[in-house]
This record gives sequence, structure tokens and C-alpha cells, in this order.
Amino acid sequence: MPCRQRPRILGDMEPQLVDLDSLIGGWREAFESAHSALLAGSHELSADALHEWSRRLNDERTTTAHLLEALARDRHARRMLVRLVAAPWEAKRLLGLPPEVEACVFNLDGVLIGSAELHAEAWRETFDELLSGRVDQLGVPSVPFSVRVDYPLHIHGRPRLEGVRDFLASRGIALPEGSESDPPGAQTVHGMANRKSELLLAVLAEHGVTSFEGARLYLELARDAGMRCAVVSASANATTMLQQARLSDYVDVCVDGTAMLAEGLRRKPAPDTLLAACERLDVEPTRVAVFETTPDGVDAARSAGFAVVVGVDQGGERNALRAHGAGLIVADLGEVLERTLAA
Repeated sequence: MPCRQRPRILGDMEPQLVDLDSLIGGWREAFESAHSALLAGSHELSADALHEWSRRLNDERTTTAHLLEALARDRHARRMLVRLVAAPWEAKRLLGLPPEVEACVFNLDGVLIGSAELHAEAWRETFDELLSGRVDQLGVPSVPFSVRVDYPLHIHGRPRLEGVRDFLASRGIALPEGSESDPPGAQTVHGMANRKSELLLAVLAEHGVTSFEGARLYLELARDAGMRCAVVSASANATTMLQQARLSDYVDVCVDGTAMLAEGLRRKPAPDTLLAACERLDVEPTRVAVFETTPDGVDAARSAGFAVVVGVDQGGERNALRAHGAGLIVADLGEVLERTLAA
């Protein structure tokens, strides 16, 4: 006689560990849907009824946030995650920004994502191909591209074409400018720039890029608070990287390497890219917070009179950022949220 399997009851089941991020995300979506429903039905409710339902929703948000915070504490998770279910009116306070600030401008690399290593490796391969080819063809040896020395000195923060010219000059190499249609790797300035872009896009297609912990959360809160957000980057592939990091929905404006070239925007410490972001956002710098990773970036923001300058230290430059005038220095954007929670 076949053995019948006993139905499993609740007591038999092993407890399932729920992913905290997913749980918080589900509550966040639920509260956003409820808030949208209230807005949609506001014309059918009396002022007193609308006020009462809004109060109940905010009370439920608060209760849920406290419960999730206790769960996060038990899991030893960062408390900043929990507050994403907080009421919209609390979002701006959590950002740690003064009341007069209406918008944020973020440097892409080092603040939102860690793409410098990808860029540096693509440049290394591009220039090493050129230099080794010159040895084979002309018998002229050159010092190979150094990620540690040449990248920060000749490449970082510059549009691609400018970076190519500067590095080639450091090796005493002169190439014709060429044109944008030059194939990748052609012996022209444009050919070198196109080869670098080709290599970077190949790496992104294979491995992608992710945002730093806290970056997406900060951008979500900024959106909840009604803040407009811009990104500045010397990379012509900034938009692609934002998309791959799933941050595009939270960014209103992107001033990238292509815009720098087209509009003649100078690299930092000139404030050109930051001011261009403000112009696109239609917000005065005195009402904007800037998030930068380098002394040059801090100098650019300070010279333009931005309301707040936050230094994000990913490379051990905390003292330099402070010396150049950063008002707050953190390791990542999540630390800003945690500081606000602890206050």
C-alpha cells in the first residue's frame, strides 16, 4: 500500500530568512501606492477626511519603520535602509541638507558608482596597444601607461580627446586629430578615443557596473523630497553607466564628456560642469548641494558659491577635501543618512 505523505503544517516548516532590502522595498511601494491613491481621491474627500486618512497613513509609516528598524538591528543591518518607508515630509530631513537646498549635483565616479578602475584599465589597454605597435613598426620604445601615475595625471576628469592629447604629449608622440568617424584604434586622436570607448563598453556589457551602497537610497529619498538631481562626469559613457547601475530614474540631468566637448566646458577646478548642471536644473547654485570626491571638485563648487559642498572620500583624501573647504566629509552617501538618524 503506497505511503501517503503527511501534509506539512506551519509548525513543520523551517523559518525562511526574508531579504531585508526586498521587504523594505515592498513596504515602500505599498506606501507610495497608498499615497498616490489618496492624491487621486482627494477631490472626492472632504478636507477633514483627507486629513484623517493622511494622518493614519503617516502613523502606519512610523509604526512600520520602527518595526523594520528593530528587525534591521537584529540582523545587524545599516539602519539607513529602514527609513525609506518614512513619510515624504521626513525625506528631506534625512538627506541632511539645509531647508533652502532645492537640488543636488553628484560627481558620478566615486560618489554614485566606482567606475574609475574600469576607465583606467580601458585607457591602459588602448595606449599599450599604440605604444607596443610603435616599437614593432619604428623601433621606438616608450614607457608603458601607468594606471597609478598616468591616469590621475593625464586622464582623470578630462574629456577623452583632451586626455589622449595630454598623454601622447607626455610621451613625445604627435598624432593627427582625425575625425569622429575614425575606426577604433586608428592612429589618430579620435581613433584612440574611440578605441578606449569600445573597450569600456565591452567591459560594461560583460560585467556591468553597480552603485555604491547608500547611493541609490540617497537618490530615492531625494526624489521623495521633491529634490531635482544632476550628475556630472567627464565620461562620454556616463548615461550608459547610470542605466546599468539602475540610477537613471532618479537623475534629471547628466552633464557628461560629450557635453563638455560640445559646449567648451572646462574641467575642474573650473566650475563649468557644475554650473551647467544648475542651468539645466534651473536652480541657482546658492540653493544646490554638491557631492565631490577630489580637491579640484571641492574647489570648483566653492568658487561657484554652492550652498553645501560634501566631500565623499573613497581614496584617502579626507584631509585634502577638508583643507579645500568641504563642509562635510563621508565615506559614502549612506553615511549621510546614518548621521542624520543618529542626530
